[in-house]
Amino acid sequence: MDKNNLLDRKDFPEENNKNVESSVNKKQQTLKRVGDYIVMTLSAAVYGIAIGLFSDPNMLAPGGVAGTAVILSRVLPLETGTLVLIMNIPIFLFGLWQFGIRFMISTIYSTFLASMFINFFGKYPPVTQEPLLAALVGGALAAVGLGLTFRSGSTTGGTDIIVKYLRRKMPYLKTGILMMSIDVVVVTASAFVFGDVERALYAGISVGVTSFVLDLVLYGRDGAKLLYIISDHPETIAKRLLEDLDVGVTYLEGVGGYSGKEKQVIFCVLRKPMSPKAEAIVKEEDPRAFMIVTNATEIYGEGYKSYFGEKL
Repeated sequence: MDKNNLLDRKDFPEENNKNVESSVNKKQQTLKRVGDYIVMTLSAAVYGIAIGLFSDPNMLAPGGVAGTAVILSRVLPLETGTLVLIMNIPIFLFGLWQFGIRFMISTIYSTFLASMFINFFGKYPPVTQEPLLAALVGGALAAVGLGLTFRSGSTTGGTDIIVKYLRRKMPYLKTGILMMSIDVVVVTASAFVFGDVERALYAGISVGVTSFVLDLVLYGRDGAKLLYIISDHPETIAKRLLEDLDVGVTYLEGVGGYSGKEKQVIFCVLRKPMSPKAEAIVKEEDPRAFMIVTNATEIYGEGYKSYFGEKL
């Protein structure tokens, strides 16, 4: 009998482990992708509600392709959602060129659903006819829909794709700021088309709300305080910060420009609510300490955001 026939898969534990790991990874990736598409569907519905029940019936052009569609729907015999889909076709082609087919499949899916939801909800009476309320609620809902779509690795087409491209070129700019800059043009145009400056101002409020809430959804309440502390008692202060506040502390080596003496500079990042306590500790331990307190808007690492994911 050929002894090779007696060999069993268990004789190769490393190969078996690799196969098991590969199978688990594929299953996790599949589940994650299914979860992403569920999120895309729900976020498209939220975005459809924002435009169909708040912005569109109140003639608020919330910027971007959706805002342009709101304007054009008043002069063309087409529904707003249908116009959104049509105007996205050339942007889809640009997206295919820049981001590839895999990214664009999810984007086309999200955009198609968003367009259909806009048309669907647009058939119902608006939730409110008060323009300010429509601007606030509609802007916030649109931001939630956009933010969740972005976090699932997709976009709703239109300026989202343009913004994603610009983020690659200028990663130091936040998504909300870029979108607001583009949206200003559409909002201004709506004042001329509708002949109503007040509606345009309300639309501007909606854009501002969308920008603020979108950054909140994407980046979270990520703001923190950054402390530099120069003291003659660095060990005592660092110990209090570690034990009382449970925050990380790093020593930086410094040299006094006038005295030439070497000093240990305490470097510490903590969340904003903890900042007054940290300042009180420094004051208690060394009233003569030199301390710089500044804002830190994006923090990556343990306890904050992961730096492995792609920046949105």
